[in-house]
Amino acid sequence: MTILLLGADGQVGFELHRALAPIGRIVATTRTGLLPGGIDCARCDLGDHAALDALIETTRPNWIVNAAAYTAVDHAEAEPDLAHRINGDALTVIGTAAKRVGSRVVHYSTDYVFNGTATLPWREDASTAPLSAYGRSKLAGETALRESAAAHLIFRTAWVYGPRGTNFLRTMLRLARERERLTVVADQIGTPTPARLIAQTTALVLYALRNAANDDARFGTYHLTANGHTNWHGFASRIIELAHGSGLIERKPEVVAITTAEFPTKAVRPAYSVLDTSKLQSTFGLALPDWTEGLARAMGELNA
Repeated sequence: MTILLLGADGQVGFELHRALAPIGRIVATTRTGLLPGGIDCARCDLGDHAALDALIETTRPNWIVNAAAYTAVDHAEAEPDLAHRINGDALTVIGTAAKRVGSRVVHYSTDYVFNGTATLPWREDASTAPLSAYGRSKLAGETALRESAAAHLIFRTAWVYGPRGTNFLRTMLRLARERERLTVVADQIGTPTPARLIAQTTALVLYALRNAANDDARFGTYHLTANGHTNWHGFASRIIELAHGSGLIERKPEVVAITTAEFPTKAVRPAYSVLDTSKLQSTFGLALPDWTEGLARAMGELNA
């Protein structure tokens, strides 16, 4: 089985490169043509649609796993066309090419397709109403992939972090070493989700579908996060406790709860981003861990 991995140098892409290796031959791509560590790989920019189509035509993979995206949420407010080209229009190219050559597609979407006004975890069939240019571009990508009629999996996830890349965990650890007091938003609720969990779950699902027909009912849209929920302040507080206990930081700064209004951003964030993962767990017989377990594992990797 050949797997074309787009965005192999991102925090999810890095983990996918490791998790998918046992189940197929990986053709890894990045925008620069280099993997972490300076290793050569194929070059792919989702903004270059002609080259993207040609890559899929040449590779003719069994699976296209798209871990590449425009993820600068606030910058997208100033350049929505670019975000749409990468997160939306590129999925028309991927889906159309996949349908033509017989590939299946895995694509990652986001809690930002919802408006955040719910009080119960969002189900896959809930109405979408993104609040930001980023959210609209990601929803456009979902729609384009579905309309292509390619066999696909869309995994919506949220609050992704890991021991590599730019993310909330690494930012909190950096600030904890620099400051005696951290102010963190406490009125946005979601589920911190390790990149490694996303990658490992993806690998399990692809393995489960290895002999499936393209019209198998298990293809479709799923929510993929850890279990449980917290707010950003709670997430930060747990990070600081674990980091101090393991010696990653010498002292514990004070972690002060603030409101979203006290920390304005260009893009509006959904206030409630908890996703219902029961469909994914029941369909594929999975048991997703609580977010606190995933954080402990990620911290352990940082401390190794």
